[in-house]
Amino acid sequence: MLTPESQVLLSVSLPTIAVLVGILINNRQIESLRSEINARFQAVDRRFESMDGKLSSVIDIMNARFEAAHEALLRVEGVMDARLKHLEERR
Repeated sequence: MLTPESQVLLSVSLPTIAVLVGILINNRQIESLRSEINARFQAVDRRFESMDGKLSSVIDIMNARFEAAHEALLRVEGVMDARLKHLEERR
């Protein structure tokens, strides 16, 4: 039989050890995640560095695409306005 003191010792020490082991495992996983994120950021940095002279042309292409999309939306808005005006006039 266990004495009350040994029962208290076991009931306090076993969960404490389990929590400490969990903390150590989580720290290892966090460190692994941190190293993976750093590796990915380094890869992205290398890609940006390789685009040294090309970056301005990429930005120009993106601006042209956004401008084309904006123009298309303005055309749709004009068509919708005309249809609404027509419906309001029919009333």
